[in-house]
Amino acid sequence: MTPQSHLTVVARIVTGRVDDLRSLLLSMNQWPGVANPENVLIPFGQLKDLHFARLVILEDQTLQDIRVYNLPQPEYPIYLAFFCDFDGSLDVFLPKLVACANVGLTRIFAHCDGFSQGTGLLEWMKQHHREPAATYINWLGRTMLQVREEEALRRAIRIWLNADSSRTHLPPRQLQTTLRSYIVSEQSAGRLSLTPEAATPLAWELLNIAHLVAVPLLLLLVLPPLIACAPIFVLQLRRRERTDPEIAPRPDPAHADELASLEDRDVTNQFSAFGSVKPGFFRRWTISYVLWIINYTTRHIFNRGRLARVTTIHFARWVFLDGKERLFFASNYDGSLDSYMDDFIDKVAFGLNVVFSNGIGYPTTNWLVLDGAKDEQKFKYYIRRHELPTQVWYNGHPGLTALDLQRNTLIRQGLENTSMSDSELQQWVQLL
Repeated sequence: MTPQSHLTVVARIVTGRVDDLRSLLLSMNQWPGVANPENVLIPFGQLKDLHFARLVILEDQTLQDIRVYNLPQPEYPIYLAFFCDFDGSLDVFLPKLVACANVGLTRIFAHCDGFSQGTGLLEWMKQHHREPAATYINWLGRTMLQVREEEALRRAIRIWLNADSSRTHLPPRQLQTTLRSYIVSEQSAGRLSLTPEAATPLAWELLNIAHLVAVPLLLLLVLPPLIACAPIFVLQLRRRERTDPEIAPRPDPAHADELASLEDRDVTNQFSAFGSVKPGFFRRWTISYVLWIINYTTRHIFNRGRLARVTTIHFARWVFLDGKERLFFASNYDGSLDSYMDDFIDKVAFGLNVVFSNGIGYPTTNWLVLDGAKDEQKFKYYIRRHELPTQVWYNGHPGLTALDLQRNTLIRQGLENTSMSDSELQQWVQLL
C-alpha cells in the first residue's frame, strides 16, 4: 500500500502585494477557481501522484467579531496557503513539485515575506510547511495510478458490453470468465494496465503502528487527572455555552455570489473556511484536544470511504494559525455545498459542534455536542460567512466522485476474484 501525504505551506504575504498575488493566481485557471492542469505556473497535470491542490489567500473578513467579547480587533497578517494531497512521502513529492514548477512557484512565493529570487525554493517550502492539526483521507492507499487504471478498466468494460448486447445476458459466472479473458488480452496488447499494489513502506508502517498504540496508552495514563478535572471542565463549558454570543447574520450577497461562482463546475467541489477561536485558554485547549482525537480516528478508523457516516469527502484538513488563535479548514467534497452541509447536519452534527463551536459566533451548543448545527439556518449562514474564495483549485480526477472510485475498485476486485459466490457475482454484475 502506498499511503497518502499532505503538503501544507502557509506564508505571510508582503503588505500591499495581496492584489498582485490574487491576479497572478487567477491567471492559472481555466474556469473561475478551477486550475488549468497545464497552466504555466504550476502544471498540476504533470504531477501524476497528485490528487488535489489549492492556493487560497487567507484574508479573514470576520476579525471584528471578537469585539463581542469587549476585546479589540487583532492585527493578523494575510497568508497564502498552498495545499497538496498526493501519494507517497513529502520528501519524495516536494522535489518533484519544485522540479516541475520552479519558475512558477518562485513567481508566486515572491509575494511572500522572506522570499526573493535568490532564496532556495525547496528549503523555503520545507520551512513554511506546517503539520495540520488533523487530516482526513477517504481511502488510505488508493493512489492516482490506481484511480486512472480502474477508470480505464471500467470504460473498457462498458465498450466491450455495448459492442454486443447479448453479453449482458450471459450468466454472471460466464460473464466474469469471458470478460476476464478479454481484459487479459487488452493487457497483453498494452491497451490496459492493472498495476499490483505496492508494498507498504516499512518505516511508515512501524510509525503508524506506534501511533495506533501510543495514543490509547497515553490516554490511559492521563485518565485519572482527566476524570478529576471533568467536573471543572463541564462547569466551565456550561458557563461559556450560556454566555457566548451567536454571530450568524445572512451572508453579504456579494460574498455569497463570489463563492457561488466558484462552485459546481464539476461533480466535486472545494471548500475553504477560516475563523477565530473563542478567546481564552479553555477554548484553545478544548479544540486542540478534540482535533487530536479526530486525527487519531481519521488515521486509524475512518480511512475506508467514510468520515463517520459521511461518504462524500475525498480529503480534508484542519490547520491552526497564529498560536492556535485561528483555524483554517479545507475539504474536497462531492455534490453541492447545500447537500454537503445537509449531510453533516443530518448525520454528524455532533462532530461539527465539537470542533466549530469553539469558534467565535457559532450557533449555541449544549454540552458541546447538542444543538449548534441543528439550527440549520444559523449554521449555514455561519459557515457561508466564514468561507473563503479559493483562488486556484486542482482535482486530479474530475468527473469521478468518491463513490465512483469505490465502484471502480469493486469492479476490479470482482474481476480478479475467482472464488465469489453466486450472490456475490450477481451483485458484482450490477456494478458493470
